[in-house]
Amino acid sequence: MTNFTLEDLEAIVAKRATSNDDMSYTRKLVGKGVAKCAQKLGEEAVEAAIAAVQKDKQELTGEAADLLYHLLVLLKVSDVPLADVYETLAKRTGQTGLEEKASRPKD
Repeated sequence: MTNFTLEDLEAIVAKRATSNDDMSYTRKLVGKGVAKCAQKLGEEAVEAAIAAVQKDKQELTGEAADLLYHLLVLLKVSDVPLADVYETLAKRTGQTGLEEKASRPKD
């Protein structure tokens, strides 16, 4: 079992996002902007959902890793630290899901 964390991945994404490495996928993706990063996140989410429905645990594991990576890339280009996401999650776990949903502003 590895001790690799989302914070580790966040740090790797941040470093590669600003690297001069022409072979860095992260750098190239970040350079394409928020819309492309969001599109890639959506694609990975769909692929993960399909793998889950197909009950393919190995495929789901790989797609979940891709999904987390692309989420962290999107957070990076959107200037949203992972710590802010954790803070929001912590606030939400203090109440039931239905209570939390009901407390959100209406559009």
